Amino acid sequence: MSASERGRVRVETGTKRVRAYLAGELVADTVRPALVWEKPYYPTYYVPASDVKASLVPTGETRRSPSRGDGAVHDVKVGGAVAAGAALRYPESPLEALRDLVRLEWDAMDEWFEEDEPVYVHPRDPYTRVDALPSSRHVRVEVGGVTVADSHRPVILFETGLPARYYLPLTDVRIDLLRHTDLRTSCPYKGTAEYWSVAVGDEVHENIVWGYRTPLPESQRIAGLVAFYNEKVDIFVDGEREERPRTHVG
Repeated sequence: MSASERGRVRVETGTKRVRAYLAGELVADTVRPALVWEKPYYPTYYVPASDVKASLVPTGETRRSPSRGDGAVHDVKVGGAVAAGAALRYPESPLEALRDLVRLEWDAMDEWFEEDEPVYVHPRDPYTRVDALPSSRHVRVEVGGVTVADSHRPVILFETGLPARYYLPLTDVRIDLLRHTDLRTSCPYKGTAEYWSVAVGDEVHENIVWGYRTPLPESQRIAGLVAFYNEKVDIFVDGEREERPRTHVG
């Protein structure tokens, strides 16, 4: 990979084949995607203009970025479909690496592929690693002073930049205290999660438990297991209470 930086924006040229589709039509197909860290948490794909197959129609609008400069807004047209304002170009960007690239709005596209595998939410960060390791450590979870899970069979998920998450078999959890909710979230490394609240006495602790029934292939070991937000519950590992971490969750 080659890399250039300006301020807090890092730009790297990747080697994966990346494709984007709209209404079943190919919008872009490249083996030279640029990964641009517009924010520190994960990258965004930018595509060489020569690898964009759709028509880009200028709208006359611009969007200003302190680090990337003025972005010219374009509609994306392919077949009979239009994604309004879904493309940005930075022909005079202070970041030279962006000048011949097109930023496609992730959510405006119907499908994204890395090689032949669908990718969800955002591109995978090449500097993020996810390891799900079976363990025999004793994990006990308390909510409001009540033990709601007790297991010697956790799968511990280690993900770059996040606390270790303890995924537990449902048979080791007080299922009678769980209340299934409508919340769903997605992750490009694990898939789509469903959530539960925990009812202890008269108090309901909203959406503090989650699990993946059908996780993505690299996270199959957590299939059917559930985890609790370390930030919102008390977790004891081998008898020692863990300090609650401070993250964007709480």
